[in-house]
Amino acid sequence: MSTADPSTYDVDPGRGWIIFAGAMLALVGTLNVVYGIAAVSNSHVFVHHTEYVLGNLHTWGWVRIVIGAAQVAIAFGVWAATEWGRWLGVLAAALNMFVQFLAFSALPGLAIALFFADVIVIYGLLTYGGADRRSLADWS
Repeated sequence: MSTADPSTYDVDPGRGWIIFAGAMLALVGTLNVVYGIAAVSNSHVFVHHTEYVLGNLHTWGWVRIVIGAAQVAIAFGVWAATEWGRWLGVLAAALNMFVQFLAFSALPGLAIALFFADVIVIYGLLTYGGADRRSLADWS
């Protein structure tokens, strides 16, 4: 006979992944906005005459600002556990992977780190981000 309340052991297996994915989207989004502003304002952070696959430094600065602002907004949808937040989070992380790949020549170390952070965000959102993630606790 157990006197413990069964709801005490009702664990949401994906809660940590959702918090992590939202935090990483917010962090990566903030970094994209900051580096986008630095690129647009002719800051000395970037090498100025670097060859890019598409566009120039100003173009990629504006792309990073727009994607970063969207990522910060989407992070709140992920934290609220909405379906639109989940799917837009996957889309934003995938789009950011593409941007980091193309902007690799500006800051290669940061681009690789943000690329792999996006891989982990996509894994977390696809595996644990759905409304049905609470049913995973019943499987174990």
